[in-house]
Amino acid sequence: MNQIKGKDILAVGLTMFAIFFGAGNLIFPPHLGRITGGEWFIGFFFFFIVDVGVSMLAIFATIRSRDFSMTGVPSRLGKKAATIVAIIIATCLAPCLCVPRTAATTFEMGWAQMFPNLNIWVFSFVFFAVVCFLTIRPSKVVDIVGNYLTPILVLCILVLLLLGIVDPIGPIAESSQVETIKEGIVNGYQTMDPLGIGLVIVAIMGAVTEKGYQSREDQAKLLARSAAIAGALLFIVYGGLSYLGATVSNGGFEDYNQAALVVALTQELMGTWGVIMMAVIVLFACLTTAIGLTSGFAGTLETLTNGKCKYKVTVVVMSIFSFVVSNAGISTIISVAAPILSVIFPCFITMTVLMFFGKYIKNDNVIRIATLFAFIISLSEVLTGFGLPLHYTKMLPLSPYQCGWIVPAIIGGVIGHFIPDRKA
Repeated sequence: MNQIKGKDILAVGLTMFAIFFGAGNLIFPPHLGRITGGEWFIGFFFFFIVDVGVSMLAIFATIRSRDFSMTGVPSRLGKKAATIVAIIIATCLAPCLCVPRTAATTFEMGWAQMFPNLNIWVFSFVFFAVVCFLTIRPSKVVDIVGNYLTPILVLCILVLLLLGIVDPIGPIAESSQVETIKEGIVNGYQTMDPLGIGLVIVAIMGAVTEKGYQSREDQAKLLARSAAIAGALLFIVYGGLSYLGATVSNGGFEDYNQAALVVALTQELMGTWGVIMMAVIVLFACLTTAIGLTSGFAGTLETLTNGKCKYKVTVVVMSIFSFVVSNAGISTIISVAAPILSVIFPCFITMTVLMFFGKYIKNDNVIRIATLFAFIISLSEVLTGFGLPLHYTKMLPLSPYQCGWIVPAIIGGVIGHFIPDRKA
């Protein structure tokens, strides 16, 4: 067993933070702070628990399973079920939602303002051409982006936060415009971070191995300590951005969508040059995330299909598909993502929590039935929102907080305990 080096922990922790943060998630905390006003910390707290809290739980559940892949968390659903679930999550996360969002966010966070005549189709074509090239042909450019430009992005955000704390844009509204806890949870869903744990681990495991950590024990320790660094950084950055959004909760910024709000706040605090600087750095930070997730998705698909889906072919197809989806714009992508994530997330949280305590659960049916019940209720809640008369969902405990699935999942787990496990 090798001694875990501090510089390696820091490097992997920053890489993990870079892929998680990637500037795409930069847009949610300020919006949450703006709509929750004086209750911004409560909203942020639930946002952080659903986003970073579940992400950390998923990392440690994966570490305990010793399966450092997309099938790590759902592994006890059964081999075929775990593979199907992993492919569904990876597809929803990478080519359909998260990767297209990186291009759309980059375009709207400064580039559209700096170049009013720049067409989003042209911008996103160039963006994904670069992503495709760097993912198919790994280059030191990716290391430079991750090791240098992401720290610069964090430094710029910290400067932005410091300016917002020392000289707030305005007073914080006393009351919230929305149901604070519910908005914190829903916005936490939108980050998609926990769902990407498998892809993140797949993307960074190569670097971990190259650093000389060959045993599962060493890799697990390095990942655990690096995750703590990433989590601490995310707490500081997300908390500060939520506060920054709260400083404009008294009015004047209602017409901005999530991406435009960050641009407006930056311009208010740092002027035009600040917006230009942020736009350039966000470009490279989003490229880092897009490259990491594209690489992780292509590698995962190749592994899960036993080589039938070739890595390079998947990268090209995914880049083209993400290019098309990205042109819908950030608001459209977010609105489409919301119901999908509201179905997937409860299932993933259920699997994650139960897998974390997996050594105490001897019957796999506990995890299977609990996850099934969470899926049925979360799907019913989403369908109710689309007008279907499934009104029983509103009578469930915690339903006002978008968490009506929790009690049914617990009941499902109890029922599963009494169903004999065929492998036992």
